[in-house]
Amino acid sequence: MSIPTTLPDATEQAKAAVQAALQDGYTRLQVEMAIPELKHQPIAEQFLEMFQAQQFKVFFPDAGSAALARRDWNNPDFIIRGLGELVDPIDADDDLYLVVNPSSIEVQTVEALCNDATDKPVILLNPALEDVAVVGIGYAARQLRDRFLSTIESCYYLRPLEDAALYRCYPGPWQIWRETAPDEYELVQDLPQRPSGEDIERILYGEADTETDAGKPASTVRKKSLLAELQQFIRALTQ
Repeated sequence: MSIPTTLPDATEQAKAAVQAALQDGYTRLQVEMAIPELKHQPIAEQFLEMFQAQQFKVFFPDAGSAALARRDWNNPDFIIRGLGELVDPIDADDDLYLVVNPSSIEVQTVEALCNDATDKPVILLNPALEDVAVVGIGYAARQLRDRFLSTIESCYYLRPLEDAALYRCYPGPWQIWRETAPDEYELVQDLPQRPSGEDIERILYGEADTETDAGKPASTVRKKSLLAELQQFIRALTQ
């Protein structure tokens, strides 16, 4: 599997990754396209066709975004609600649940949904559950990660980096790709687990204190800013 260069390609890869993970028995899945300005509702709509033969519910972070989706999707037969709107979100006849762009504010509600769903799949689309300002960095945050966040399978992940991208498409490994030209990438390394920021820096650029020929740290001579790289990646995906 190669890194996508358009948003439709990324979406199709993500759908295939979800399907493969579901077939392998995973019930807590997440899809992350960490692209600034990405609109979540149109991406979520692309996933709906996967579940047409099943009974499912779609949850948004709040009632307002759920109402907007119902309007834009022409009031479909399946249930679309904000997280916390339904007193009993789990029905015995439900087959699965799609949760769109939940934030760390809703993390406890999402955890309760996953626990109540037991063996029914819950798919998190572009979640942002680990905001340090909300979750924290101490014991409570570690408990949350150990108790809940670590139980979620990241079946699709795409994040632009400086001159590179971090990528994973289930069942494949985590991968670091380097940009060699506009819309062209080469695979740098496969990894069995999601790498840390320090791991990525080491793999892409070597040690942080490596000197260039000009006698300056390598990190100071990379010409393209992170913002410029993000903008370029977004343009490539949205063309």
